[in-house]
Amino acid sequence: KVSIVDTGQKTMTGGRLKRLKKFVDGETFMLTYGDGISDVNLKKLLNFHKKNNKISTLTSVRPPARFGAIKINGAKVTYFKEKSKLDEGWINGGFFVFEPKIFKYIRDDKTYLEREPLQQISKKGQLLAYKHNGFWQCMDTLRDKSLMEKELKKKKTLWKNKLIIKDYLNKIKKIEKDIR
Repeated sequence: KVSIVDTGQKTMTGGRLKRLKKFVDGETFMLTYGDGISDVNLKKLLNFHKKNNKISTLTSVRPPARFGAIKINGAKVTYFKEKSKLDEGWINGGFFVFEPKIFKYIRDDKTYLEREPLQQISKKGQLLAYKHNGFWQCMDTLRDKSLMEKELKKKKTLWKNKLIIKDYLNKIKKIEKDIR
């Protein structure tokens, strides 16, 4: 079952999650921020989570490299690599699996999920990372949107179903138009 819930514009990410408690009904559930596009296999993500029996699993991804990397010793460059994904660390890709126990770590609408709740369960060894090496692209900026539009124009795209992304981009265009 998929639910889209208006949790309010001023509610932080943890508060938004807490407002979904009545929809979860005590079961394991999945969540995404909705501002990223990925080919993460949700069944594998869920199976990984259930196999490891923790409060939460986040999908970790390597961000697309924007800059090259160098290492410096004094003034001497000892390492140079132009825009390599391999030099980047892992980040939160925004696709989660949660157990209902997560709700006890969220105080109210002002709680940021990424701060107190995830930091606390991480310290308790209750947060896992499902490493996703496939496609992932955030959609936070106009630059990100332009990158995705370029990807869609390629004949050989990473996506099996371009209609999903086109629909997503069309919704973004409508929102941008409504804002203006």
